Amino acid sequence: MWVQALDIILERMKASGFDFSQVLALSGAGQQHGSVYWKAGASRVLTSLSPDLLLHKQLQACFSIRDSPVWMDSSTTVQCRRLEAAVGGAQALSCLTGSRAYERFTGNQIAKIYQQNPEAYAHTERISLVSSFAASLFLGSYAPIDYSDGSGMNLLQIQDKVWSQVCLRACAPHLEEKLGSPVPSCSVLGAISSYFVQRYGFPAGCKVVAFTGDNPASLAGMKLEEGDIAVSLGTSDTLFLWLQEPMPALEGHIFCNPVDAQHYMALLCFKNGSLMREKIRDESASCSWSDFSEALRSTEMGNSGNLGFYFDVMEITPEITGRHRFSAENRQVSAFPGAVEIRALIEGQFMAKRIHAEGLGYRVSNAQDKDSGHWRGISQQRHLTGACRCVWRPSICHRHCQLSLCGLRIPSFPWSTRTFSHSTPSLSRESCPRPRGLQSEFLRPRHPTLRRTCSSWTAGILFPVRRDSAYPSDSSWCCLELPETHLSASP
Repeated sequence: MWVQALDIILERMKASGFDFSQVLALSGAGQQHGSVYWKAGASRVLTSLSPDLLLHKQLQACFSIRDSPVWMDSSTTVQCRRLEAAVGGAQALSCLTGSRAYERFTGNQIAKIYQQNPEAYAHTERISLVSSFAASLFLGSYAPIDYSDGSGMNLLQIQDKVWSQVCLRACAPHLEEKLGSPVPSCSVLGAISSYFVQRYGFPAGCKVVAFTGDNPASLAGMKLEEGDIAVSLGTSDTLFLWLQEPMPALEGHIFCNPVDAQHYMALLCFKNGSLMREKIRDESASCSWSDFSEALRSTEMGNSGNLGFYFDVMEITPEITGRHRFSAENRQVSAFPGAVEIRALIEGQFMAKRIHAEGLGYRVSNAQDKDSGHWRGISQQRHLTGACRCVWRPSICHRHCQLSLCGLRIPSFPWSTRTFSHSTPSLSRESCPRPRGLQSEFLRPRHPTLRRTCSSWTAGILFPVRRDSAYPSDSSWCCLELPETHLSASP
């Protein structure tokens, strides 16, 4: 299916008159934690492709496993426990590979295939990630796995950038030769396959740069730097950030940095994301995002001390379920009024992030308190972004400034269905929402139960989209807010 999809894309580009001869280099990203299993003899097919035939017609017999395991497969719990036991426990594995054993991680998926389908495993000559698989198609030979995507496998030693022998042995035999040697994410792998030169007109000298995972590619594509942090709001909320000195933990993931091989990136995933927000909208705002927004406008920053954490499905970070509400007096309560419930949800979700980021090594310093840049593309949801800023850094949340003050970097783009105007006026400092009676201590977990419930501080919101094809200058990074119709949409 993936190969045929690439055929369709390239054929449509060719039919539309796209000038492939102008492409000097290419790279890409693939969904992290997926794996592809090449059958013995597939390498010969890759190196001898006929330009007269589509790729999927020539490669359809080249895979020992027809259906690729992807991140949605959580059926490898037994393999995870075995892997952790082999290295001395979950924390030991996290220190070694950047994460404790996770069911969707590729090493555990490989272990399951070896145990349940040993014949197919024996007939596999190469195992690719989705990213290196796609790169292999363009390269015309097996592309190596890059450090950053490879560190999402529970197999790579993130400090030494080599496969962990103890992890390999715990998963399957002869695994190192099936994976090949990992390479830096910025590696030039070679020239494009002659198949693409002859069929589509790519220049023979077009370079193929190592592909990486979708999460590392987001860090690179958004031009994050050390001290920056990003949160995307989707079906699952995802937080990722640049780290120099990581502290691997039992929750969250540390990957090799795709931009600087000497640094790292951290990633946290929160399952109760937009679907949880939609549930509270339906219950407390008559299924209306407009009423949801009005509830946020009508309640004070800090929610008068009321705090809530909402996990209708088993959360990933941390592992917990249920709805947990606390009054200003630190007493657990069974319900909040509608508007209070909505603000408790929003502030609680953001508070469920920051302490986990700090636990992985992220630090907010006063040096980041800058008053630079300007705002563009401001929607009518100013109160939402204002709430996010106040949770992240309450003492300065009223300031009009570039969000690098919060450790955030946000490209200027209108998250709106309306046409963007380059003449959109910047907001003045006075027009930014100010908290009413909010104190820094107010949002700090004030109660042992709160810390056990969510173990949390929070990060701010980031909506990473670019206005044009060039990187924006530093002055055009700015704060961005959601219009009502896209409140639960993922970037």
